[in-house]
Amino acid sequence: MSEKKRIVILGGGESGVGAAVLAKVKGFDTFLSDTGNIAPKYREMLDKWEIAYEHGHPHTQELVLNADEVIKSPGVPPTAPLVKAVVAKGIPVISEIEFAGRYTDAKMVCITASNGKTTTTLLLYHILKKAGLNVGLAGNVGKSLAYQVATASHDIYVIELSSFQLENMYDFKADIAVLLNITPDHMDRYDHKMENYVAAKFRIIRNQGPDDCFIYWQDDPVITAQLAQMKLHSRMLPFSERHTEQAAAWVDGDMMVVETPQDVWEIPRDHLALKGLHNLYNSMAAGISASVLGIRHDITAEALSDFEAVPHRLEYVATIDGVRYINDSKATNTNSTWYALESMKTPTVLILGGTDKGNDYNDIADFVKEKVKAIVCMGVDNSKLLDFFGSYGIPVADTGSLAEALDAAREYAAEGDTVLLSPCCASFDLFRNYEDRGDQFKNAVRAMK
Repeated sequence: MSEKKRIVILGGGESGVGAAVLAKVKGFDTFLSDTGNIAPKYREMLDKWEIAYEHGHPHTQELVLNADEVIKSPGVPPTAPLVKAVVAKGIPVISEIEFAGRYTDAKMVCITASNGKTTTTLLLYHILKKAGLNVGLAGNVGKSLAYQVATASHDIYVIELSSFQLENMYDFKADIAVLLNITPDHMDRYDHKMENYVAAKFRIIRNQGPDDCFIYWQDDPVITAQLAQMKLHSRMLPFSERHTEQAAAWVDGDMMVVETPQDVWEIPRDHLALKGLHNLYNSMAAGISASVLGIRHDITAEALSDFEAVPHRLEYVATIDGVRYINDSKATNTNSTWYALESMKTPTVLILGGTDKGNDYNDIADFVKEKVKAIVCMGVDNSKLLDFFGSYGIPVADTGSLAEALDAAREYAAEGDTVLLSPCCASFDLFRNYEDRGDQFKNAVRAMK
């Protein structure tokens, strides 16, 4: 009898542990390795499923390089020395999503973007749940796809995919692929080459055929330039702010219109739960997807009107002394902050800063000049922000903590203004992640009363 195939997983978070559980369920010799400390809840899962693992020290190379296949968690870069050693030895490296896709016939709706993918994923999931479908939520939100394939049985999955997750996907196919937008992000991961990042995003349409759908923003110059160089086999259903010959969704006055081969319907824009132009696009993408899936448009319209916004994305916190405080901590790049500023209707005190990922602040310059009365820089090193915005003729504060930032914002803001935390940057200089940054901001604001 031949030996079991050996699967090694690199990374002990949601993705990695989910992949390990699926590998164990399928009878593979399974081992997981993480150089960091695995969170207690994931160690408990590994112990429950009797999966061998190591953590908190460098990878044991001989326990990894004897794998038949390696599943790499999204956070592990392809440039990591051990990953390079695995590739050099000829061991296949795949993603958790690729692995999970081998063991399910469920319909896959996959959503990616530089901005808005979490909101759109949760919005479509909300629509499908309201329609009574047996649907799973996976990828960057919800539980790991591999874990759900191992332990549940869904007819359809709505999956949020980052560019990191799209790497190392080869045979996996999205029945419906949604690409909302592409703007520079994670440039440090892609050798500071935009074309590498774009190529990673476009992996979402890999393996699609004529029965599959590709939903995308028709007005995005990066997407349209890339499409001009490609020959697609899938059905293309773009959305746009205006009616075009190809558009499957557009704006007609105060109405959002959806027109697909399955259905034609419309909804007043003021009935949409999510406000702002960026959220209109998210609603269009979700609406087209629901229509393709055969959801009755009255159910979709109801779901679009009663959806509750994603935490840390233009999330109202409180009004203190007549000043509205908005938590947009999820804005970790300039495009996200552009959309946040686009939605501001009152004079704004903008809190920026954190770990810069190669940002070009010219992207938000026009809105800063038009809408921002003061900038508060919050980070360990604010020099790039101070240099860029120092000549704008508005106050620019240099702060090194949340408490200092809020003190400065309170000083600049007057009754009727908005204080907007929309940092443009990653959070790792002062916080664990953007959720921690947003949670601390909300707690601190509420404590100001």
